[in-house]
Amino acid sequence: MKTINPIRMGGVEVLPLVEGGKGVAVSSGATSGAWANAGGVGTFSGVNADSYDENGNVIRQTYQGRTRRERHEELVAYGIRGGIAQAREAYERNGGVGRIHMNVLWEMGGAERIARGVLEGAKGLINGITCGAGMPYRLADIARDFGVHMYPIVSSARAFSALWKRSYSKAQEWLGGVVYEDPWLAGGHNGLSNSEDPNKPEAPYARVLKLRQQMREFGLGDVPIIMAGGVWWLEEWEDWIDNPELGPIAFQFGTRPLLTKESPIPEAWKQRLLTIKPGDVMLQPFSPTGFYSSAVRNDFLQELVERSEREVAYASHAVGEHTAEYGVGPRKRPVWLVPGDLDRVRGWESQGFTEALRTPEDTLIFVTPEKAKEIVKDQVDCMGCLSQCRFSNWSTHTPDFTNGKKADPRSFCIQKSLQEIAHEGNVENNLMFAGHAAYRFGQDPFYSNGFVPTVKQLFERILTGR
Repeated sequence: MKTINPIRMGGVEVLPLVEGGKGVAVSSGATSGAWANAGGVGTFSGVNADSYDENGNVIRQTYQGRTRRERHEELVAYGIRGGIAQAREAYERNGGVGRIHMNVLWEMGGAERIARGVLEGAKGLINGITCGAGMPYRLADIARDFGVHMYPIVSSARAFSALWKRSYSKAQEWLGGVVYEDPWLAGGHNGLSNSEDPNKPEAPYARVLKLRQQMREFGLGDVPIIMAGGVWWLEEWEDWIDNPELGPIAFQFGTRPLLTKESPIPEAWKQRLLTIKPGDVMLQPFSPTGFYSSAVRNDFLQELVERSEREVAYASHAVGEHTAEYGVGPRKRPVWLVPGDLDRVRGWESQGFTEALRTPEDTLIFVTPEKAKEIVKDQVDCMGCLSQCRFSNWSTHTPDFTNGKKADPRSFCIQKSLQEIAHEGNVENNLMFAGHAAYRFGQDPFYSNGFVPTVKQLFERILTGR
């Protein structure tokens, strides 16, 4: 394997190994501090980060507000306190020497307020801010105002070009690097555009080369590109290392740091990672953000898949082929279905899926009475964790805080599920994000006999290769 040499990033030299930020409450001060201490760039998540009481116990995020807007304010306050707590822990664990970044999901609720609140409360502790899931134009203003480097997450040269021309060119000195997050390989939310087919992955080299060519046109030939998604063994990327065509490259590890001693995820989650098989990670469209995302196939995802298959279109009055009357809800309000769809509905009802829920697209989905109650409760309990949520119809962009559409029961409450799995929730019944290389935990001899390394041991293993 080629020797891994330091590169210049954010004004200093670091080993080109970056910890990927994983929310909710997964990439912590413990993991990022240890990663930075080993010589790389540690990243804690600023998305619903944990805070602690005076005894060091996690403060669970519960909400008392009567309205969504009141609960949203509680969520922002939790986010700021948690981000500051993680920044302080990271700084203490790496002795204030290593590089610490904060990862922010731009489409999370209150993203800019939380980012600014954490940077204000943790001045001097955070060296950079990474941000994706959307088009974070205002990232440049945040970086400039607080004197930290910015690391936008993009999945194409076109996306970076739009960000650069509109905003980042005005704060060029604060651009520390650009994260290329492969939309077919990375875990969590993925930046697939409408022109890209989720079922037809494209090799990353050509896409990253195109990004580099675009950056060179902007005079950014020496700004590092951080490859994120699918990175496991560095020798598999040797043609990228010290490649003058690509320029300076760093590598981001998001999935592998999940399985370390310092990782705060529950033991059941860590053990589940060791059993993942090829194909077990699914690129799926169910996120309330509207983005595709990659997660482990489990009972939670399977229920969403099956829910989407029990869907029929309806009309509010008899028209065209919609001639079969059907009663919806306790009052059996009439809608009209295609006769063949009515036959399918009767079959689902015979299996216990007796509750019809309306979607924003004039369709009905069919679930059990228990699932219907859960969906409605989760929609009512919304705390505005996203800037806009198709599941609950929350939006921060309108005066009435709604997106103007019906709440969509084909999705789910992402805040609830991610908080639960991060804090001892059932790994089969909650969303479990992972990159598409997660099956390699079970194939890599490094993890033989259930071995779980420290961050330092993992970092050294990456540097030395197989």
